[in-house]
Amino acid sequence: MRVSVVIPTYDEAGSIARVLDDIPKALVSEVLVVDAGSTDGTREIAAAHGARVIVEPRRGYGRACLTGLKAADNPDTVVFLDGDYSDRPGELGRLIEPIREGRADVVLGSRLAGGLQPGAMRWHAALGNRLAASLIQRLYGIPLTDLGPFRAARHEVLRALDLREMTYGWAVELVTRGARRGYRVMEVPVSYHPRIGVSKISGTFRGSIGAAWYILSGILRNRLETSPTEPGPAT
Repeated sequence: MRVSVVIPTYDEAGSIARVLDDIPKALVSEVLVVDAGSTDGTREIAAAHGARVIVEPRRGYGRACLTGLKAADNPDTVVFLDGDYSDRPGELGRLIEPIREGRADVVLGSRLAGGLQPGAMRWHAALGNRLAASLIQRLYGIPLTDLGPFRAARHEVLRALDLREMTYGWAVELVTRGARRGYRVMEVPVSYHPRIGVSKISGTFRGSIGAAWYILSGILRNRLETSPTEPGPAT
């Protein structure tokens, strides 16, 4: 199974080398770092540690994920991972195993069901994730506990879903559209650690409110969309 890893970055010079060095090379075909115009040397460090670097100056988490997805070299599965070392790349195998075994189409790494280390997630972020997961479970019937940034999906599914969200609502779009089209969405526990550096989202009040809006509004908006005409059968 060909696995591509996509890592959105912005000023992650203090952590990106550790992230790249910890990715299990035996499981991965390529690593793409999609950089939003870092000025601290992130791109140079990433290239020196074996990543293919793509510059995407237009901001937006979803945009970075979609840019990396478009540039991936014919993968079977794509893994998305943050560049701050809060998730542990060495646990990548947990996410791709259900896909490799044919048990899932989309796999999310749950920080709240796994090993959430002290200081890794602020209380409002944990509360917001539980609320979002609870809404998805109620509206879409998927038993989730978290909407973490460590996730994997079959490339065929990612293309079929026609994802367009450019913000932090991209993860919601992936999960909710996948569920409505009949794809198998599941989660596995992953550990979560204090990030290296300051978060651009949960580290600020404005960033937290903005991310919460995109996520919660996306959950409701996608539920009200016209039902897909071509549901994806479980395979």
